[in-house]
Amino acid sequence: MIDLNRDFYNNRKLENLVENRTIHTLNHAELNIFETHKRAEQVYLKFSEPVLASMIKGKKVMHLNDIQPFGFLPGESVVLPSNEVMRIDFPEAGEQNPTQCLALAFSDSKLKQIVDVMNERSPKSNGELWNMTDYNFHFTNDIAITQILQRLIFIFTENHPSKDIFSDFLIQELIIRILQTENKSMILKKSEAEHNSERLTFVINYIRNNITEHLSIEHLSEKVYMSESNFYRIFKNELGSSPNDFIIEERLKIAESLLKDPKSSVKEAYLASGFNSFSYFCRIFKKKKKISPSEYKDQATRFKGLAF
Repeated sequence: MIDLNRDFYNNRKLENLVENRTIHTLNHAELNIFETHKRAEQVYLKFSEPVLASMIKGKKVMHLNDIQPFGFLPGESVVLPSNEVMRIDFPEAGEQNPTQCLALAFSDSKLKQIVDVMNERSPKSNGELWNMTDYNFHFTNDIAITQILQRLIFIFTENHPSKDIFSDFLIQELIIRILQTENKSMILKKSEAEHNSERLTFVINYIRNNITEHLSIEHLSEKVYMSESNFYRIFKNELGSSPNDFIIEERLKIAESLLKDPKSSVKEAYLASGFNSFSYFCRIFKKKKKISPSEYKDQATRFKGLAF
């Protein structure tokens, strides 16, 4: 999760109880921190440039064009095009439970520059062009994006003569990772459609349908008639993670689903998810989820019991 540092609190002024805004501006970007200390509805907000909004604390309900309203929670982000009107509700905000949200606006010229670099140096395998979303892309931050946002808060709020340079490098990495996250989301959606013959969607379906098998880079690359090095490069470039990391991610999804089922044991979750040893399964689960499989199951069972 993202935390606001001491420099932010030392320099900000709390003037409004609803969407109190603290602004830090650099050459190609503007960092806004919004805080709300009481319940409110239908608060309007708009940026003239593309913006990444990321929740830090509390809960919002976002109303955006062409999509259903959704709860916006810590650890989640949404990418908005320029001049997108947001209508925001704050159903739980209060003096002791304020909402905090980061909004990073970046210039169109900076965005175009980074997208052009991606299209020149890391073109997509299917010939499509990289491009920042022109719709509202809502996603959960991964570790890398969380760390970049945390670092950007520090850079924007510190007094350093080179912070424009530091921020430029980080914003470039952030936008590339968002492009890859969005592209991964679209590829996964395509993989659910029938008769899709694109190589990456084919291999994703193959992984999911053979999750308990030994899935090596050599075997997967043969399935799509590519060299191992080219397959690995394209997969990581377009999905933002290596094939092995993706396989682990898919196996953990299966394990989580089964651990939530009172009728399934930890051992059954391990066997169904395709890990090659029980100790490795427990170790990787705890590393990724910050909790052991048995503790996860106990919590899921307890929460399900409280729901009745």
